[in-house]
Amino acid sequence: MAAAARVIVTHGLSASTAMIAQEAGVANGSLFTYFETKADLFNQLYLELKAGVASAALEGLPAGTDLREQAFHIWLHWTNWAVSNPEKRRALTQLVVSDDISPATRAAGHQTMARIAEVLERIRANGPMRSAPMDFVAAIMHALAEATMDYMAHDPTNSKKHCKVGFEALWRVIA
Repeated sequence: MAAAARVIVTHGLSASTAMIAQEAGVANGSLFTYFETKADLFNQLYLELKAGVASAALEGLPAGTDLREQAFHIWLHWTNWAVSNPEKRRALTQLVVSDDISPATRAAGHQTMARIAEVLERIRANGPMRSAPMDFVAAIMHALAEATMDYMAHDPTNSKKHCKVGFEALWRVIA
């Protein structure tokens, strides 16, 4: 999986399975022992990456605190995961827009984010975006997160500042 992520980052989704196998240090045919097709490999990688993001974002989530603190916890851990795992982040970004990712895999990926979505929904319910579709609110959050992650990665000295500013922008939009 790590080899597939690296190859996607450097060569895109059109990279051959031979390239992935070579990067993994295995025979090309070996990939097909575990995955019927390249699309199957990409679907599994998508799920693994989504689960990694969700796990990082939710680790140690303070359940008994107010929504703002919970939301910042998720935001902080999500953005830190992205900055700490730039290859995984870039691979996931490409997989998200890939036609190879099946609707069933996308649904399973969304399910891994269910607890995050619950927190976001509770925030949205009483805020200015309460009548906006949840998918739209999630897209706004994702766009702000991507911009924040980019600034954190390109200016690590001010990473904490960028993280807080990005969160404040999000909070003002949805809360």
